[in-house]
Amino acid sequence: MSTPLAQHQVEIHANLKAWQGKPLLREIYVGFYERIVAQIDPTIPGRIVEIGSGVGNLKSRLPAAIATDLFPNPWLDLTCDGYELPFRDASLSHLILFDVFHHLQKPALFLEEAKRVLGPRGRVILFEPFISLASYPVYGLLHHEPVAIRAAIDRSATPPVPKNYYAAQGNATRLFFRGETPPWPPGWRIRHAEVFAAFAYLLSGGFSKPAMYPAGALGLLQRCDRWLSRWPGAFGARCLIALQREAATR
Repeated sequence: MSTPLAQHQVEIHANLKAWQGKPLLREIYVGFYERIVAQIDPTIPGRIVEIGSGVGNLKSRLPAAIATDLFPNPWLDLTCDGYELPFRDASLSHLILFDVFHHLQKPALFLEEAKRVLGPRGRVILFEPFISLASYPVYGLLHHEPVAIRAAIDRSATPPVPKNYYAAQGNATRLFFRGETPPWPPGWRIRHAEVFAAFAYLLSGGFSKPAMYPAGALGLLQRCDRWLSRWPGAFGARCLIALQREAATR
């Protein structure tokens, strides 16, 4: 899917309104952020940067992280493009992308830039949709972004022209869990790759739909999610990937 880039800013402001008015969603995201924080190694020198911060919610858990996005907003620290990061070589420790990787039309190009700005042992942490038997119809029918589970993924390292709004929700599932290509991505070690059920999130309606259960049922649904996560191919809906730069790669 490719539409004008300004669509990204439209969605940010719609998401901000939903975030402010939906305590259930904020509580669910607390758990998501805890999973991300668990993949951060504080012994790695350098700043932590979030790419595509959206409404800036991660700062509630990582206040020291630099929040960035394509368009300026009052809650952001920096405006930048993930393909051309305004940081010195080897100056960062972690890059965090929450629901951003599937918007990268050229994921290989981003990872080349990530190699440049990350220092030794630097990490890229991705939090993404996971496409399973249960989540496919939800993401495919109830979310406006395409799943694109069979569409070609552009692995070239040339800048996209033009830079449009791109989305393919299935990309992380395909690239990190289904082994569609020879070992990918080159120059990186996959430190962590986890899939988990997320019916508490899916049934909350996310940012764009009304919740299908009362807030008091969140704990029960989260317990069900932990149990169903034993069968990721059937019930998985979210995934967390932590990549680490290989020492000899720049």
